[in-house]
Amino acid sequence: MSRPAILLATVLTAAAVTLGPTAALAQGELNLYSSRHYDTDERLYTDFTDTTGITINRIEGKADELIARMQAEGANSPADILLTVDSSRLDRAKSAGVLQTVDSDLLEARIPAYLQDSDNQWFGFSQRARIIFYDKNTVSNPPQTYAALADPIYKGMICHRSSTNVYSQTLLASVIERLGEDAARDWAQGVVDNFARKPQGGDTDQLRGLVSGECAISIANTYYYSRAIRTEVDGLSAEARANIGLVFPAQNAQGAHMNLSGGGVAAYAPNRDNAVLFLEYLASDQAQEYFSAGNDEYPAVPGVALSPSVAQLGLFKPDDVDLSAVARNVPVAQRIFDTVGWQ
Repeated sequence: MSRPAILLATVLTAAAVTLGPTAALAQGELNLYSSRHYDTDERLYTDFTDTTGITINRIEGKADELIARMQAEGANSPADILLTVDSSRLDRAKSAGVLQTVDSDLLEARIPAYLQDSDNQWFGFSQRARIIFYDKNTVSNPPQTYAALADPIYKGMICHRSSTNVYSQTLLASVIERLGEDAARDWAQGVVDNFARKPQGGDTDQLRGLVSGECAISIANTYYYSRAIRTEVDGLSAEARANIGLVFPAQNAQGAHMNLSGGGVAAYAPNRDNAVLFLEYLASDQAQEYFSAGNDEYPAVPGVALSPSVAQLGLFKPDDVDLSAVARNVPVAQRIFDTVGWQ
């Protein structure tokens, strides 16, 4: 499959996709286990219920806790759907045996192959690009690739999240997939050598570090920055953002690393048909547009309209590396972090 570049022009080509008349005949309930903690997702759930008549019962928690709960519940689990915010947890759920294969022509047609599990046990529905931000006042030659973050010319300039964060883990895991373990270890050591401070805080804190002068270069997911464009975020006013530049890395190579939010049908789903219908709904234009408008994410489905806060970041090429393979590299990534002292 060719790489589906994320281009603003695609907003003009989106074809309307709805749940169709079958959805209107559905009834009953859906038990959703979710590690997505966004108030804006309420719109997704209420629209699905309004369209189908299916009531959604939610249990929220951290992804690993929900997976462990589903394992403990076994065949008696009430879970119909597991939603989580990264491919490593989706792959962990598959390995734990708490998901099942789904055969859906709609999902196959709508979700690019590299954003779904090879056995159709999980599908991605929204993405965030992990890109480079920098202080325009102090950095005249910002790194243009992830590899460049390890260049000694940036010594003492970089801030990043801790190694226990999944965004850190999947970024290094993607480097492993592209370059191999030895090269990935060298890269991680180089980034550690360039840290301006010990890893700390979330992605918004990395951006605030640029404003405060604690660091000159940071790495964060796009939706944290786009959120600051759309709504007021403490420390990231329009005046503060005027001094922040951004780089979509590796545009002449593999493209920008993407983090994935997605879900799958639970292995013992008591309401399986409703669960499949819910996944198909998440792939509809209506839901895909709301992932962007409501939470500043990139839709997984090519050609779906982007919200102004997302579109403002501009055109870029995403990395289409197999996210299942990246997820399997996470344990190796954690060992490398421990080896190089990335706390």
